[in-house]
Amino acid sequence: MSGTKGKFLPFLQVLLLAFSSVKAVSPLSSCCILDDRFGEFCPTTCGVATYFGKRQATVDQQLGAIENRLHRIENETTVTTNKIEHIEESNNLIKKQLPDVYINRIREIQGEVLRFEKSTGDRDQELRQLKTLVLMNNEKITYLKSITQQLQARCRDSCQDTVRINEITGPDCQGVADNGAQESGLYYIKPLKARQPFLVYCEIDGNRRGWTVLQRRLDGSVDFSRNWIPYKEGFGYLSPGDTTEFWLGNEKIHLITTQTDRPYLLQVDLVDWSGERRFAQYIAFKVASEEDKYRLSYGYYIGGNAGNSFDGFDFGDDPSDKMYTAHNYAQFSTADSDNDKYEHNCAQQDQTGWWMNRCHAANLNGRYHRGGAYTADQSASPFDDGIIWATWHNRWYSLKEVKMKIIPKWRYDSLQTEQVEEQRGDF
Repeated sequence: MSGTKGKFLPFLQVLLLAFSSVKAVSPLSSCCILDDRFGEFCPTTCGVATYFGKRQATVDQQLGAIENRLHRIENETTVTTNKIEHIEESNNLIKKQLPDVYINRIREIQGEVLRFEKSTGDRDQELRQLKTLVLMNNEKITYLKSITQQLQARCRDSCQDTVRINEITGPDCQGVADNGAQESGLYYIKPLKARQPFLVYCEIDGNRRGWTVLQRRLDGSVDFSRNWIPYKEGFGYLSPGDTTEFWLGNEKIHLITTQTDRPYLLQVDLVDWSGERRFAQYIAFKVASEEDKYRLSYGYYIGGNAGNSFDGFDFGDDPSDKMYTAHNYAQFSTADSDNDKYEHNCAQQDQTGWWMNRCHAANLNGRYHRGGAYTADQSASPFDDGIIWATWHNRWYSLKEVKMKIIPKWRYDSLQTEQVEEQRGDF
């Protein structure tokens, strides 16, 4: 059926075109007008042709518009196709790149997460440490509160100085003893030229001799590597039981030893690391003023079993060793005030303050080397910088204890005479 119809329709179209100008034979005959648009004609080939004639221009116009639209659609389709192809290419490129971008970003995020976790761990550790510190501080606060309560309880009573300073005074410690002092301890003395009293340690023996102690070395607890001003004013600690190290001060020593024309006796007490004790005595010991750089002078060596190191020592290094290491009339030197006769600074290289020549045979303010014997490698410089008394132990042996003390010579002699007379029974 469909094949027959397909063959019949073209034939019908030919017939319509052939008879498009022929009118129906009888207009009055009944005609089935199916559509008013065909007019008076029945739907014959003529009617159809007339209809097509009327509508052709419109149809052509509409077809042209449709054709134009189709062309525009075709153009737009082409543009759209190109855009789609471009987008597809871009998408393909992005698809190729996206895995690396995502992977890198994921790695960055993972790195940030790890850093955050590490930072969090560090913060946790810091918090634990802070908690520990808080606990420790709380314990310290509790302890300090208990100490405060104890101190408050003590302060309810009248406070007393635990260091006893005796009330007896004099121009020196022999004057203190002459004024009635019978035991060693801390006393105020006022030499004749002193503007005000100052504190000293007095060693008063059983023969009523009062020694003014100028210097004390015991255990290395005080650093004797000081500059000019500390050596001038004094440093260290004075204790009533003679248990601390100190240097009384060059100015004070000057005021004591120059207050009268009567000479002072200097005694140097020495102890080595085996416990053996020795001493040396010098008459007319005196220290000049600061204007003369606290120059040391003495009359002569009286005696003692430690030897006379102040007069120098022949170390065998140079024929002039003894002269270059003698201390009589030497000025005082420190690291910041070089007054020796050496082209360098003896006090600086030995880190001390002392009456230096070129440089010394005795240095009682030297570095405290424990054990006695020491080497150049153990010194601050490749020099003998220990506590030295070369006429007893060599310069590479540092003594354990040292004391420098003075007493008026005339009083020492008179008390010595009284002691001898008492032993003879003259009193």
